[in-house]
Amino acid sequence: MSADLVTVRSFIDTNVLIYADASDEPVKQRAALALIKQLYDSACGVLSTQVLQEYCNVALKKLRLPVEHVRAQLDLYEQFEIVQVTPSIIHAGLELRRTHSVGFYDAIIVASAQIAGCSVLFSEDLNAGEIMTGVRVVNPFAGR
Repeated sequence: MSADLVTVRSFIDTNVLIYADASDEPVKQRAALALIKQLYDSACGVLSTQVLQEYCNVALKKLRLPVEHVRAQLDLYEQFEIVQVTPSIIHAGLELRRTHSVGFYDAIIVASAQIAGCSVLFSEDLNAGEIMTGVRVVNPFAGR
């Protein structure tokens, strides 16, 4: 991944946070941890309340992490800029769903990134290289 990608406002999708805790996926875990650190150090990373909720749910249910660990991670992630998902973001997501044929929750992620002024969305869940409302999707795990 090129260094210039971590020096622009970038939105971090839930799967990046999940892989940061996924010890059963060591290659993706290293990539996720490196990306999170770079975006934290450059103060370019953005998350949303949706991403934090999804992270907590998956970390507790699927990864079966202790609540204390999830709380500690949440404390760290709260240091990023956090977009509050609002009705206007939901409306924008509905329009994205209609015009780009993406799932509703993915559309809310893209809408949150766009409203936050991000030019990059780091996600494994969308089509890498696609640009929606000025936000380019980058898969940080491609080729790993």
